[in-house]
Amino acid sequence: MTQAESDTAPRLLVVDDESELCALLAEYFGRHGFIVRTAPDAAVARRMVAEALPDLAILDVNMPGENGLSLARWLRDTHPRVGLVMLTTAGEAVDRIVGLELGADDYLPKPFETRELLARARALLRRMGSSSAVPAAAAAAEAGPSATAPAEGKRIPFGSCLLDIDERRLIGADGVEVPITAAEFDLLALFARHPNRPLNRDQIMEQAHNRGWDVFDRSIDLRIMRLRRKIERNPDKPEVLKTVRNVGYVYVPAPR
Repeated sequence: MTQAESDTAPRLLVVDDESELCALLAEYFGRHGFIVRTAPDAAVARRMVAEALPDLAILDVNMPGENGLSLARWLRDTHPRVGLVMLTTAGEAVDRIVGLELGADDYLPKPFETRELLARARALLRRMGSSSAVPAAAAAAEAGPSATAPAEGKRIPFGSCLLDIDERRLIGADGVEVPITAAEFDLLALFARHPNRPLNRDQIMEQAHNRGWDVFDRSIDLRIMRLRRKIERNPDKPEVLKTVRNVGYVYVPAPR
């Protein structure tokens, strides 16, 4: 990372008593353009915040000593511009409600997918109006050197729908948001970067889902099928996400 990139990179603080998880998130977010610091408990986190204020903090709710809810309350009271994402075990609705009431910006239950946490972190930074452009640049880099990412704020047409790149939303013709998963958004965003270019399954899995593909993996086909039901006028005769025989799939924008 160059000095210029370091100056604009988003600063992330991860607070969790699970050392393996801290190491995993530090490595993963670091690869995606973040400057990451980790703390095993709230006391260490407070010292780190005093040394360098983060743009975003990911806090585990259940930690020995001072818990994540107490730390979140302190951060919100003393540094209201820091984004807060809370992590807790699935089903702990009380902790979720209390965390959000304390001013947490987002919540994710454990276990979670790192890609979803990254997407939520990027979306939160955008909502906060972060000056850093690194998350968007990192997303473009994942697609390879030949990819051209859509401009910030751009809405890409997919059939009768519009894909909002910044907000990670799919908007229907009636203006109502169409529910899509993080994986489905990543897939549409990949196609948006490569209009009229056939992509094989290896390219799709590596660039949209950051993993390899094998001949028995039908996840791409299932996602394409679900997306066609949401964006195509006739999913049985697709006009937007077309199958390319013996290759893969291609996104065909409507002519202007």
